[in-house]
Amino acid sequence: MPITFTRSALALALLATSFSFGATASAQDVELRIGPNGVRPVIRERDRDRGCSPREARAAAAEEGLRRPEVVRVTERSVTVQGMTRRGPERIRFANRRGCPII
Repeated sequence: MPITFTRSALALALLATSFSFGATASAQDVELRIGPNGVRPVIRERDRDRGCSPREARAAAAEEGLRRPEVVRVTERSVTVQGMTRRGPERIRFANRRGCPII
């Protein structure tokens, strides 16, 4: 007895299979695409660690309580922000890496 599939059942099976590949592959930074040419891997470049941008540093300084934060120095390793607090002028140094952690 031959097994017959309708087009919609086949499409549904391929769709379910592609979702399972995508979920598994996304954890490994690999994406598989299923198309008319078969299964093809899509390799993407990893995001470079761009560091702490001046905009992010100003936002982080404002969250720490600095009013009118201004970036006064950017080096390869740190970003220095100056602003005002209740006690007067204050400086905060952030590491120049993702997330802008305070040094």
